[in-house]
Amino acid sequence: MELLATLAGAATPADFAAARQQMAFTLGFHIVLASIGIGLPAITLLAEWRSLRTGDQVYAELARRWMKAAGVLFAVGAVSGTVLSFEMGTLWPGFMDKYGQVFGAAFALEGIAFFIEAIFMGIYLYGWDRLPPKVHFLTGIPVVIAGLLSASFVVTVNAWMNQPRGFTLVDGQVTEVDPIAAMLNPNTPVQAAHLILASLMVCGFTVASVYAVALLRDHRAGRPLDPYHRRGFAIPFTLGAVCAPLQVLVGDWAVRHVHEYQPIKFAAMEGIEHTAAGVPFKFAIFEIPGMLSLMTTFDPNGVLRGLDSFPADVRPPAEVVRIGFELMIAIGTALLALAAWWAFTWWRHRRGRRDLPWNPWFLRLAALAGVGAIIAMEAGWTTTEVGRQPWIVYGVMRTEEAVNPSPGLRFGLYVVLAVYAVLAVATVSVLRRMRRRPQEPTAEARELEAAR
Repeated sequence: MELLATLAGAATPADFAAARQQMAFTLGFHIVLASIGIGLPAITLLAEWRSLRTGDQVYAELARRWMKAAGVLFAVGAVSGTVLSFEMGTLWPGFMDKYGQVFGAAFALEGIAFFIEAIFMGIYLYGWDRLPPKVHFLTGIPVVIAGLLSASFVVTVNAWMNQPRGFTLVDGQVTEVDPIAAMLNPNTPVQAAHLILASLMVCGFTVASVYAVALLRDHRAGRPLDPYHRRGFAIPFTLGAVCAPLQVLVGDWAVRHVHEYQPIKFAAMEGIEHTAAGVPFKFAIFEIPGMLSLMTTFDPNGVLRGLDSFPADVRPPAEVVRIGFELMIAIGTALLALAAWWAFTWWRHRRGRRDLPWNPWFLRLAALAGVGAIIAMEAGWTTTEVGRQPWIVYGVMRTEEAVNPSPGLRFGLYVVLAVYAVLAVATVSVLRRMRRRPQEPTAEARELEAAR
């Protein structure tokens, strides 16, 4: 079969699978870096703002370290993002050749936002102790805004792949291209909001988890909790905790949108095998009669389409989609509960009733929150992408029609895995060395030392 496929000018099954695996791996790697790259400048500015407002130099030191880490991850993310750009052309030339003109404007705008982010990040990093404090703070604002815009422009492309608009097909040829309509497709608002909130949660909970481990060490050593670790935990964890309930609302919006525009993906997500009325809500071993119909159609007896109402050749791998969806929901619910614990204790603390939840059990769960948020994001991304299959452009182009027909794509997968393994090890090594490096003296400390 592989020989016949090669002679016919089509990718072999092994090469087709390798192309999909390579794209999935590089996207899964890059999305974590991109998420931290979106959130880390934001919590950096929060720390610097607190420093300017209170004069507390612990916040200033946190801001310095976080933005240095953001610079490292920005560089690594630029590399992985460049790889993805090449992969779009080398692995999926059929897709790029036919539809590149439709969504190309979004990539161009993303490039502009990327360069703005890079320029101002350089100014921000170089400007420590060289610019007036308030001016330096202002130079960080474009970094945050450009990062959000960059992510949003990229998301419009994926949203378009799920809801293609802005073109007309005439005898298989793309005509009447409208890039603005393509970018502003019905899926863009919900998918952009969902991804940005998920990115902020990943960054917030991941950074906080590092300081949760440090606070646990203070507990085990029987020493007072380090103010540096407490502040380093509170800022990012609060960001994640604020985003968690918002994500629940946006997630509900997203599921309703999928039900309306991609009913086959919805059926796979919810595990609806057969079309029925009064469909129960099922999660793990729990089942509530009629609840899914009520949540979706506002009628407990509402009819929902099942997988059997669609042709077999357009159904996604339902089990993969279902597991990814349930995993995302389960972890998201756990993170929401942890955020509620933090919020309730903070409220009681503000009323003078008790201290913040620095007890070991809360910190143990918080230490796991970063990994949990990353897994939830990857599971959600899997649900979105696998649920669209077998289409690369939903309802218009099948994935096998877009793949590069050249043989040997599987060898590219092996090279990418090796390169990314080295990249991951190098990145973790640099960040660990930065963490162990002694704290740099602030400007005030250096002035006092010089006066002595």
